[in-house]
Amino acid sequence: MIKVQVTLTPNEAKRLIAKAVSQMPVVRSAFEKGRILLKGGTTVSALAEELVGTKMPIAGRITARGTKAAASGIHTFHRILLDKGRTRSLDSDSEIEGAAVQMGKEDVLITGANAIDIERRTAIMVGRPLGGSAGILPKMIARGIPTIITVGWEKLIPCPVEEAMSQAGNETIDFAMGMTVGLIPLSGTVVTETDAVNLLAGVKATVIGAGGIQGGEGSTTFVMAGTPSQMREAWNLVQSVKGAEASGTPETLEECEPGCPFCTSHEDVAGQRIMTHRGCIYFRPNLIDKALPRP
Repeated sequence: MIKVQVTLTPNEAKRLIAKAVSQMPVVRSAFEKGRILLKGGTTVSALAEELVGTKMPIAGRITARGTKAAASGIHTFHRILLDKGRTRSLDSDSEIEGAAVQMGKEDVLITGANAIDIERRTAIMVGRPLGGSAGILPKMIARGIPTIITVGWEKLIPCPVEEAMSQAGNETIDFAMGMTVGLIPLSGTVVTETDAVNLLAGVKATVIGAGGIQGGEGSTTFVMAGTPSQMREAWNLVQSVKGAEASGTPETLEECEPGCPFCTSHEDVAGQRIMTHRGCIYFRPNLIDKALPRP
């Protein structure tokens, strides 16, 4: 038995997860004979690259400015349906609902997540009223459609998902860096970066630390244990993703900022006109000058 310690940044972990999910038997079967619905995000975009060589536009994201939206209004291919390997974009909520109704137990739903707790329960953030397209996910899961949840350990939260859900809510927050979000719980097969090396190389992986500096922020450090041949394969896999950047179409990786084209004019309590956009910054109109400094 050999032990090897490695560190992956979040972007590197996403690529490793994508490699593993693309090779799962249930995914290969659905790709060849059925349907795969991909709910957009950077990890799922990396998976789309693995499966069909297509990057997906990225809508919501978390950056240093908070929970943000894309600078562009382009959402084409934010949801993709792979029908026997053929790519079809789902550009509206009605299209994703129509595709969902046609899916069954031989098909696969794949989504990312924004939170995972120590019990491996997961949840996804939603900023749109009623959850937008993410609101269809629980309905698909309830129908018994096999679901794979791609989520890196950098998204581990220090409380049960249920507790986080009780505090979140896009209509209950008074002020937010970016858009306010709620949480929708997910249920399915969770695949993390440590699951990925187990699926691909058969090694056991244990997280021993997280975080970093100088580009290593959010990294996960873990120990892999296995036979020499397993470790050689696992090591090569880890090396293959080193230096990876976020997946997604470049124009949608840019985030909106206050004053962007989607901002609208709003009059604050002092009678001054300010520009606001829920994806840039959110606050209840009568709160900003009373309780918090102007952003």
